[in-house]
Amino acid sequence: MSTHAPLVTGVDFVALPTHDVEKAAEFYGETLGLRRSVLDEARHYAEFETGNLTLSIIDAEAMGLEHHVQRHEVALHVDDVAAARALLEERGVRFRGDIFDTGVCHMAFFNDPDGNALMLHHRYAPRRVEGE
Repeated sequence: MSTHAPLVTGVDFVALPTHDVEKAAEFYGETLGLRRSVLDEARHYAEFETGNLTLSIIDAEAMGLEHHVQRHEVALHVDDVAAARALLEERGVRFRGDIFDTGVCHMAFFNDPDGNALMLHHRYAPRRVEGE
């Protein structure tokens, strides 16, 4: 274990690429029900708050960057995966497979309109932290 004060104290945001900021903003705001904190079409991005992490939806190519779809899921915390999944299915979201139970959490996998991987996640067992 390090005796130094922590250098990194959190994760502020995760960027997810889109080719259509307006369409992505509708998905994250209306379909997922996240609170939008920024929509700056001139700068090609929007931000949505999840409670502890900001999802920054960016038109990477318009910003001079490469567009790479996020292939590893961003885990979105919900209190009840089955209920949240049912609501999102009513809103047109298609899930990949059944709800997965790892023995400590439930997960349901889906994609945003640009193909970025997301999941609904709920940990139901206590978290074990190394060294405790």
